[in-house]
Amino acid sequence: METDLRTLVATVQCPHLRGLLETVFAPESETWERYRCAPAAKYYHQAYCHGLLEHCLSVAQGVSAMAATFPGIDRDVAVAGALLHDIGKLDAYTSQPPQFDMTDLGKLQGEIPLGYYRVRRAIEDVPGFPAATAAGLLHIILAHHGLLEHGSPVVPCTREATLVHMIDNLGGRLGSFDRIERELPEGARWSSFDRALSGSAYFADREAA
Repeated sequence: METDLRTLVATVQCPHLRGLLETVFAPESETWERYRCAPAAKYYHQAYCHGLLEHCLSVAQGVSAMAATFPGIDRDVAVAGALLHDIGKLDAYTSQPPQFDMTDLGKLQGEIPLGYYRVRRAIEDVPGFPAATAAGLLHIILAHHGLLEHGSPVVPCTREATLVHMIDNLGGRLGSFDRIERELPEGARWSSFDRALSGSAYFADREAA
């Protein structure tokens, strides 16, 4: 996954965005060490070590593929936003298994404001970073939950933010299927009601009990 992430970063054509990503994910940086080991969630999806890297990489790969399908999308902004959209979880969640939990900062401020702050500070250290590119990238972080009632300070107002939100939501929901299947008793095909899916999950390929 680390190799795949760095390969994807190398495809970003905008020098300011690529420089930002190379700095944030520098192999020797504290941010990278935490990013590569952190969970993606407390419970619902990829709630294990390296889960954040797995989730953000899969979202970014999906965004990269879909950006070529729909016109008008700035692929570089969308891919960078996908890789950085959940970076606030480094401060919002503990990273010590087996039981991940919210930190004091996570409870007081929330992962989206914490992520916005991290990326905004990193952008300020990149000389000549274009204001419009910064605005587009930061909007993705602020809007990636999609709805105000789901914790986004703003709703997606750009193609790039809409794409990242949709692929992020898809990745989270599919990740829930993985969690549910791991927890199912042997031979069970149906799960009980799951809050993340708003229903039950069905696994047709499992042997019936």
